[in-house]
Amino acid sequence: MASVNPEAYEKESLKRDLKSRHIQMIAIGGAIGTGLFYGSGWAVKTAGPAIILTYVVASVAIYFIMRALGEMSVEEPVSGAYISYANRYIHRFAGFLNGWNAFVFLLATSAAELNALGRYAQYWFPGLPIWVTAAVAVTVMFVVNMIGVKFYGEAEFWFAVIKVVAIVAMILFGVAMVVFGVGNHGEPIGLGHLVDHGGFFPNGLSGVVLAMVMVAFSFGGVENLGLAAGEAKDIDKTMPKAVNATFWRLLIFYVGAIAILVTVFPWTQLDGEGSPFVTVFTKIGIPAAATIMNLVVITAVLSAVNASVFTNSRTFYNLSLQGNAPKFLGTVNARNVPSRAITLVFVTVFGSVLLNALMPEQVFEIFSSVTVYGLACAWASIAISHLRFRRIRIQNGQEDQIRYKMPFFPYGNYLALVFIAAVLVCIALLPDMRTSLLVSGGWVLVVFIAYTVHTRAGRNNRAKPSPAQTESARIG
Repeated sequence: MASVNPEAYEKESLKRDLKSRHIQMIAIGGAIGTGLFYGSGWAVKTAGPAIILTYVVASVAIYFIMRALGEMSVEEPVSGAYISYANRYIHRFAGFLNGWNAFVFLLATSAAELNALGRYAQYWFPGLPIWVTAAVAVTVMFVVNMIGVKFYGEAEFWFAVIKVVAIVAMILFGVAMVVFGVGNHGEPIGLGHLVDHGGFFPNGLSGVVLAMVMVAFSFGGVENLGLAAGEAKDIDKTMPKAVNATFWRLLIFYVGAIAILVTVFPWTQLDGEGSPFVTVFTKIGIPAAATIMNLVVITAVLSAVNASVFTNSRTFYNLSLQGNAPKFLGTVNARNVPSRAITLVFVTVFGSVLLNALMPEQVFEIFSSVTVYGLACAWASIAISHLRFRRIRIQNGQEDQIRYKMPFFPYGNYLALVFIAAVLVCIALLPDMRTSLLVSGGWVLVVFIAYTVHTRAGRNNRAKPSPAQTESARIG
């Protein structure tokens, strides 16, 4: 277990240009991703109407994870967030693994997100290759992030606004369809679809549990809020405000939207292909509904790619300051932007463009499950780091000085860890996703070997005397 000085966190040169509204929308944007718009069809097909319960349980677990992250971010605001905390409070290898997981996580997430983007672009241009759309999107997001963090914050703000408006509109129209029969020839739909097609649990409890994999993928990105801590103004005010609203956002945007989805539309008619949201808007009878919703989903994907470039560049930047990545990644340009780290991210994301050129039909399913492995590592690290963080503060008599305490400590941490373990078990049980665990296990072995070599080289460099020391010893 690492020995920790709570005050000795990385000193960064980033510019604190993210305002409260930026932080709020980054939190919302992180909570509303492609998994909701695109992957929710698979989740509903697996669990049926009972998918509502899966989202509720996951929302509670994620809330505790975010409260733990928020507590640490307010006390020690660094762009590395959970990676820095894992390095400090668990073990250096935990930080090293989480940091370099970013490569696999970035590649897998971007591949899945860009694959979804390409499929939606094909709505208008059926013959357009998925990789072409992906390449254009990546280039645009690279330029956005190179300009500066404030520009990134503005872009994410408006991306998130569009997603929020679309989901709220769907919920309101859905309620109108259920109660007043809007879009259904004036005939209220009622609640029959929740039980008329095999019951509320058509696939049993196992379906509810197995759907946790795609639900976890849907929630991927909420932890990115912590990565914005290193560039946020008034962190002790903006971070608690954003985290506090996380639980309610998850309930409204996920549980609310999914509940409307399975109430308005028979779950048996959702084939898991495309976005069920497009289907609902088309059923409402709004002119050009599918076109509007496709634009919204494309915005959601662009938001996700935008966030990936931002968060992963800050990950590599902070990893360098920890001594767990090459030093050249720990520099910033004249605008206080970690341009070299952003360039590394840009090159990595283009690898996902290549994957979409080579295997466009399999990318989303394969890499969404690999992404869940990265999320499991990140979320587990947050829960475990927080246990160590809080106990050190208690031992040092500093618990009362914590400005933003996570409730139900340590039981909230344990609940989150049980949820994460359940997700990993589900991946192992699903034949189409089981391979991702083998790939992930191989990756952990590669990272461990790299870590061993890196730390030994570091020890040898420290132990080896400099030429000046050698000459001084010879003269003496």
